Amino acid sequence: MPEAKMATCLWFDGGAHDAATLYCGLFPDSRIDRVDTAPTDYPGGKAGDVLTVNFTVLGQPFMGLNGKAENGFTDAVSFQVFTDTQDETDRYWAALTADGGGEMACSWCFDRFGVRWQIVPRVLMNGLGHDDPMVRGRVFMAMQQMVKIDHAKIEAAIEG
Repeated sequence: MPEAKMATCLWFDGGAHDAATLYCGLFPDSRIDRVDTAPTDYPGGKAGDVLTVNFTVLGQPFMGLNGKAENGFTDAVSFQVFTDTQDETDRYWAALTADGGGEMACSWCFDRFGVRWQIVPRVLMNGLGHDDPMVRGRVFMAMQQMVKIDHAKIEAAIEG
């Protein structure tokens, strides 16, 4: 990570390596770059415990830090992933909401670690940014009825 000018640090309750493994296996241009373990026993754990994981997701650098449970994730921060097809949206959504993750509204979900994600089809962004205010209104109304975004319904709202 030394070549990066900035990275996001995510504070996990012991699941940093598992989270990095999930994200790096799901998204392209992703990899685990380094895993640092405790060299000795310490008040919160023992020698060999994973302390930090440096990883890259969609080309962006992250560090996963195993810390205390009281610092959980909230809706205040989420990661937007832009998709081009319904299959891509469905694949990301299914993987992130599996095993204790959950669905929220309007493209939002959270994974089993509590990290918030927005799986956002480009067609939705194009519709919400359309020059015609009527199209923007239809797309906005359609989106409000959805949890996971349906590309075909957004396309239909754009067409009118």
